[in-house]
Amino acid sequence: QVQLVESGGGSVQAGGSLRLSCAASGNSYSGYCLAWFRQVPGEAREVVASIDREGYAFYRDSVKGRFTISRDNTEKLLSLQMDALKSEDSAIYYCAAANRGFGGGICDRPKYWGQGTQVTVSS
Repeated sequence: QVQLVESGGGSVQAGGSLRLSCAASGNSYSGYCLAWFRQVPGEAREVVASIDREGYAFYRDSVKGRFTISRDNTEKLLSLQMDALKSEDSAIYYCAAANRGFGGGICDRPKYWGQGTQVTVSS
Protein backbone atom coordinates (compact mmCIF):
# COMPACT_ATOMS: atom_id res chain seq x y z
CA GLN A 1 0.00 0.00 0.00
CA VAL A 2 1.16 3.55 -0.65
CA GLN A 3 0.00 6.97 0.52
CA LEU A 4 0.39 9.96 -1.80
CA VAL A 5 0.51 13.65 -0.90
CA GLU A 6 0.71 16.38 -3.55
CA SER A 7 2.17 19.84 -3.15
CA GLY A 8 3.23 22.74 -5.35
CA GLY A 9 -0.06 23.92 -6.75
CA GLY A 10 -0.99 27.57 -6.88
CA SER A 11 -1.87 30.48 -9.11
CA VAL A 12 0.25 31.69 -12.00
CA GLN A 13 -0.16 33.83 -15.08
CA ALA A 14 -0.27 32.29 -18.53
CA GLY A 15 3.21 31.52 -19.78
CA GLY A 16 4.48 30.88 -16.29
CA SER A 17 5.70 27.70 -14.62
CA LEU A 18 4.83 25.53 -11.65
CA ARG A 19 6.35 22.37 -10.29
CA LEU A 20 4.12 19.78 -8.64
CA SER A 21 5.49 17.19 -6.27
CA CYS A 22 3.97 14.01 -4.91
CA ALA A 23 5.54 12.45 -1.85
CA ALA A 24 4.87 8.80 -1.20
CA SER A 25 5.03 6.61 1.84
CA GLY A 26 4.76 2.86 1.89
CA ASN A 27 6.49 -0.07 0.31
CA SER A 28 7.40 -1.17 -3.20
CA TYR A 29 7.32 2.39 -4.57
CA SER A 30 9.77 1.62 -7.37
CA GLY A 31 7.46 -1.03 -8.78
CA TYR A 32 4.49 1.24 -9.33
CA CYS A 33 3.49 2.93 -12.53
CA LEU A 34 2.93 6.58 -11.57
CA ALA A 35 0.77 9.24 -13.14
CA TRP A 36 -0.56 12.77 -12.90
CA PHE A 37 -4.24 13.33 -13.60
CA ARG A 38 -6.27 16.52 -13.63
CA GLN A 39 -9.92 17.35 -13.31
CA VAL A 40 -12.03 20.40 -13.93
CA PRO A 41 -15.33 20.52 -12.02
CA GLY A 42 -18.08 18.96 -14.08
CA GLU A 43 -15.66 17.18 -16.39
CA ALA A 44 -14.02 13.78 -16.42
CA ARG A 45 -10.65 13.23 -14.82
CA GLU A 46 -7.95 12.92 -17.48
CA VAL A 47 -4.40 11.65 -17.49
CA VAL A 48 -1.78 14.35 -17.99
CA ALA A 49 1.41 12.32 -17.91
CA SER A 50 2.62 8.99 -16.61
CA ILE A 51 5.90 7.19 -16.03
CA ASP A 52 6.47 3.48 -15.59
CA ARG A 53 9.00 1.71 -13.42
CA GLU A 54 11.51 1.59 -16.28
CA GLY A 55 11.30 5.36 -16.64
CA TYR A 56 9.38 5.51 -19.90
CA ALA A 57 7.04 8.49 -20.00
CA PHE A 58 3.72 9.20 -21.66
CA TYR A 59 2.15 12.64 -22.19
CA ARG A 60 -1.23 13.70 -23.45
CA ASP A 61 -0.91 15.67 -26.66
CA SER A 62 -1.94 19.00 -25.19
CA VAL A 63 1.00 19.07 -22.75
CA LYS A 64 3.77 17.57 -24.89
CA GLY A 65 6.81 19.84 -24.99
CA ARG A 66 5.56 21.87 -22.00
CA PHE A 67 5.31 19.37 -19.12
CA THR A 68 7.95 16.97 -17.86
CA ILE A 69 7.25 14.07 -15.52
CA SER A 70 10.00 12.52 -13.41
CA ARG A 71 10.36 10.13 -10.50
CA ASP A 72 12.94 9.59 -7.79
CA ASN A 73 12.56 6.10 -6.40
CA THR A 74 15.09 6.70 -3.62
CA GLU A 75 13.22 9.73 -2.30
CA LYS A 76 9.81 8.26 -3.26
CA LEU A 77 8.99 11.46 -5.09
CA LEU A 78 7.03 12.05 -8.27
CA SER A 79 7.30 15.45 -9.96
CA LEU A 80 5.61 17.34 -12.76
CA GLN A 81 7.39 20.38 -14.17
CA MET A 82 4.85 22.54 -15.97
CA ASP A 83 6.12 25.29 -18.26
CA ALA A 84 4.40 27.64 -20.68
CA LEU A 85 1.18 27.20 -18.76
CA LYS A 86 -2.13 28.01 -20.41
CA SER A 87 -5.49 28.90 -18.92
CA GLU A 88 -6.82 25.52 -20.06
CA ASP A 89 -4.31 23.84 -17.76
CA SER A 90 -6.29 25.10 -14.76
CA ALA A 91 -7.59 22.13 -12.80
CA ILE A 92 -7.12 20.06 -9.69
CA TYR A 93 -4.08 17.86 -10.23
CA TYR A 94 -3.85 14.41 -8.67
CA CYS A 95 -0.97 12.00 -8.48
CA ALA A 96 -1.75 8.31 -8.71
CA ALA A 97 -0.09 4.92 -8.54
CA ALA A 98 -0.99 1.79 -10.45
CA ASN A 99 0.24 -1.72 -9.87
CA ARG A 100 1.37 -2.15 -13.44
CA GLY A 101 1.99 -0.43 -16.75
CA PHE A 102 1.27 -1.42 -20.32
CA GLY A 103 4.55 -0.26 -21.83
CA GLY A 104 5.49 3.11 -23.22
CA GLY A 105 4.85 4.78 -19.91
CA ILE A 106 1.13 4.03 -19.94
CA CYS A 107 -0.30 2.90 -16.62
CA ASP A 108 -3.13 0.60 -15.71
CA ARG A 109 -6.06 2.07 -13.77
CA PRO A 110 -4.61 3.59 -10.59
CA LYS A 111 -5.16 1.91 -7.28
CA TYR A 112 -3.95 4.79 -5.11
CA TRP A 113 -4.70 8.50 -5.31
CA GLY A 114 -3.50 11.66 -3.66
CA GLN A 115 -5.88 14.30 -2.36
CA GLY A 116 -5.22 16.75 -5.20
CA THR A 117 -3.70 20.20 -5.53
CA GLN A 118 -5.25 23.19 -7.30
CA VAL A 119 -3.54 24.80 -10.27
CA THR A 120 -4.99 28.08 -11.56
CA VAL A 121 -3.61 29.79 -14.66
CA SER A 122 -4.88 33.27 -15.41
CA SER A 123 -4.76 34.74 -18.88
